[in-house]
Amino acid sequence: MAVRTLAQAGITSVASLLCRYPRAWEDRSQNIPIRDFERAPVCTVVRVLDHEWFGYGVTKTLKVHVEDASARGVLICFNRPFLEKQLVPGNYYRLWGYFSYKYGVIQSTAFEIEASDIQGDAGASIAGGVSGRKQSAFGRILPVYPLNAGLNQGMLRRFIQRALEQYAAPLENELPLTIIQRDGFLPKSKALNAIHFPASMEELELARKTFIYEELFYLEVMVGKRVLERRVGTEVVVPPGTEEALTPRSTPPLSPLQKRLIERLPFTLTPGQTEAIVEIDQDMDGSYPMARLLQGDVGSGKTLVSFLAGLRAIETGGQVAIMAPTELLARQHGENATQLLEPLGIRIAFLTGNLKTAGRSPLLKGLAAGEIDLVIGTHALFSHDVIYKDLRLVVVDEQHRFGVVQRQAIMAKGNHPDLLMMSATPIPRTLALTIYGDMEVSIIRDLPPGRKPVTTHLARESNEAKVYDFVERELAAGRQAYFVYPLIEADETRDSYKDVQSMAARLSREVFPHYPTALIHSKLDEEEKRKTMEDFRKGDIKILVATSVVEVGVDVPNATCMVIEHAERFGLSALHQLRGRVGRGTAQSYCFLVYSEELTEDSKLRLKVMLENSDGFVIAEEDLKLRGPGHLGGIEQSGYLTLGLADPVRDVASLAQARTDAFAMLEVDPGLLLPEHRCVAQVLNRAAPFSAIGL
Repeated sequence: MAVRTLAQAGITSVASLLCRYPRAWEDRSQNIPIRDFERAPVCTVVRVLDHEWFGYGVTKTLKVHVEDASARGVLICFNRPFLEKQLVPGNYYRLWGYFSYKYGVIQSTAFEIEASDIQGDAGASIAGGVSGRKQSAFGRILPVYPLNAGLNQGMLRRFIQRALEQYAAPLENELPLTIIQRDGFLPKSKALNAIHFPASMEELELARKTFIYEELFYLEVMVGKRVLERRVGTEVVVPPGTEEALTPRSTPPLSPLQKRLIERLPFTLTPGQTEAIVEIDQDMDGSYPMARLLQGDVGSGKTLVSFLAGLRAIETGGQVAIMAPTELLARQHGENATQLLEPLGIRIAFLTGNLKTAGRSPLLKGLAAGEIDLVIGTHALFSHDVIYKDLRLVVVDEQHRFGVVQRQAIMAKGNHPDLLMMSATPIPRTLALTIYGDMEVSIIRDLPPGRKPVTTHLARESNEAKVYDFVERELAAGRQAYFVYPLIEADETRDSYKDVQSMAARLSREVFPHYPTALIHSKLDEEEKRKTMEDFRKGDIKILVATSVVEVGVDVPNATCMVIEHAERFGLSALHQLRGRVGRGTAQSYCFLVYSEELTEDSKLRLKVMLENSDGFVIAEEDLKLRGPGHLGGIEQSGYLTLGLADPVRDVASLAQARTDAFAMLEVDPGLLLPEHRCVAQVLNRAAPFSAIGL
């Protein structure tokens, strides 16, 4: 039965059992009296005073009054009536539990208790308290494990203790000895014992540091191997020292077409754009296909950088594909490319799934014949019938909206083409290097000159009339506005939420009857969406009522108001992207986050972050703190992030050191053939490097 229960919880070997790390630890080695219940869980010796019952029938519940040298307390024994006989008034017991002050008394419903050695019976357990273990649960630090599938703490503690006694002693270290000695980490066997049953909190902290670094080290070893594999196009098994080190390269000159485009621009490139272009040009002129992530806040000019990269590929006789997640965004890129690149003689095409057969057939022939230099589109770019003559550069915009398989499908259309992925959802550089593995990272931190920060206001739903009045004044001044809602149509299960369809009607008839209003959402026909956006861009439409479909791909400099209703329903990334739709001109712009009267603590924190910050990198950092790295777009698809104790956000310093160590090792010994790296090679040869422990 126990084996079946463990298997249902995913524990199928001694290795997976020992790697079931605790989620917390209870320090029962320190005395915490009842009077200090607010500081920490109580851990003390108490005397039972008397018993009391409340309730009737099946709800009848025992209350046990206890006291220690500091105060009195009450134990509420839900579903444990048998404790009446086992907790004898006048006797002493060891007590551990979480207490709170309710109904005028200090009380606990979550506690463990056992007979105290004051009565000469140390370690005798109370049934229903500590699961009947022979060893006392007091006077030491106990692990608290994540539970599921019928497991309980006592069962896991017993099994893991037995496994440690039988198997842990002969384990070999899985980190190079030089790193263990340099950082003072624990040997593998001792670290495993200490992570489960530490002798002290100091030993526990050292064990945690050891395993956190080890997990991150192997994470970065796998990333490093991917970098080397990309360079040689196969698995790395070459002798040490034969691979080129990652050293800075000389700055390549701009190509003729790049110079011509920059000269035609009515503005000067920002320092961030200039630096990104240099890094991309270096990669494209290098010995290996480029794999680079370009991060930049909303409106930082990433698209222009991608056009400059495309010109470099086109000048060498290649073709460029720019892939966007929505037709709306793809059309935006197409219009910009037509304006900027066609005057340079670049042959441009637009390809989406909605393109009619009459237009699709000649386009495909042109691509296959090399008569098209740049094609912009959606998922249709990697359809089976799309053939490129010589695809040299793939640009993936809003890359977190595409899966690994989709990115591989477009890359397969060329012969090891360069890859540039772009994201307006920035994350810290170190974490980006981990998530996207074998990619280099460029960051554009500055915005084009003349842009003013968007002023953000929070507004209760009951005060929305004041928001409407403000927007009315902006409209009267000739500006335009967005109104964004979480739902397309009314939902009976969410009758308190506004939807775009009913609100578009209300805004146009009741609130702003003198201003042209239009509606856009994902269920509309693509042609209708295109026509609506074009009319809004030209100024024929003054108010655009939408869902988050306008989160990307909308650039209307005259729009100065963004009103997001039920803002608490949107994530930080979506809120920041939506706010980025305004502030794209020289006029001051405003964002109103309208929220309902009842907010969760998480919603309050998100809105506070938006109110206090305009820097997308800061907002991304806060988003990581609130949601954790596992919710970050694309991280689940990275193929790397399988961690037990480590958190790349919290442990960023260890992550940086692990990356430095792993890459230094691989540059010296890419095949992991040296004796001091034998342990690393063995771990990588096992199926689950973060779960296996050498058993």
